[in-house]
Amino acid sequence: MKWEGNRESDNVEDRRDGGGGGGMPVFGGRSIGIGTIVVALLGGWIFGINPLTILGLLSGGGGPPAQVQQAPAHRPPADDKMARFVSTVLADTEDVWTGIFRQSGSAYQDPKLVLFRGSTPTACGTGQAAMGPFYCPGDRKVYIDLGFYETLKNRLGAPGDFAQAYVIAHEVGHHVQNLMGISAKVDEMRGRVSKVQYNQLSVRLELQADCFAGVWAHHAQNARQILEQGDVEEAMNAAAKIGDDALQRAGGGAVVPDSFTHGTSAQRQRWFHTGLENGNVKACDTFSSRSL
Repeated sequence: MKWEGNRESDNVEDRRDGGGGGGMPVFGGRSIGIGTIVVALLGGWIFGINPLTILGLLSGGGGPPAQVQQAPAHRPPADDKMARFVSTVLADTEDVWTGIFRQSGSAYQDPKLVLFRGSTPTACGTGQAAMGPFYCPGDRKVYIDLGFYETLKNRLGAPGDFAQAYVIAHEVGHHVQNLMGISAKVDEMRGRVSKVQYNQLSVRLELQADCFAGVWAHHAQNARQILEQGDVEEAMNAAAKIGDDALQRAGGGAVVPDSFTHGTSAQRQRWFHTGLENGNVKACDTFSSRSL
């Protein structure tokens, strides 16, 4: 992936030297303690549910960003190549989505991206590195422990810088959904439908974020020719490795479709490719699609 020398975003917060943790975040008048997140994590892995979904929807979504106590944050050091990569990818998503929103007569609001180690407070609860990258709609921030990229490469078998960019673009896709009011509509259905039905809505939400990641790649390639040989294959491989069916098989358990929250490997590949080929947000309407 051709990224060096491109613009870096000013919206990156580096909390990696903040010691992790911090005060308990508060939203909606309630504090969310560590116990809530632990239950979410344990329940997620035991029942085959990706805990990223649990964390990402704890805050509801929509509305103004919540206020949360946090560790000291600053810009990443200039000599940190991985942080520079993340900042550059984030800047590229900013440029693409600003243009797309402008064409529709709207104004894009940039998300923040937080680098942390171990754990960090968020408006959605205490974020844990073990959960992988995630987006919190409550404070409109993407969170990532860069150690995840080693997991992606060495444990999940998905190496490559464009695979890493796809991960960031997917989380930014959730931010786009939040700005469009899609996340809030899905969250409103919690408690109104069965667990299986809600999981199905979650799958459609995640697949749309995959498609939005593809939309970003389409426009970034047209504007800046960022792709090199093998890049698309890297992203498609990453999408396959983090499909619900692949993760459940890798975990040694049975594949339980009713527990899927992110979609199968084939579905994740299909929707990323749809966005990449079309570059059109309307092509990413997973909620109206009969076939995923």
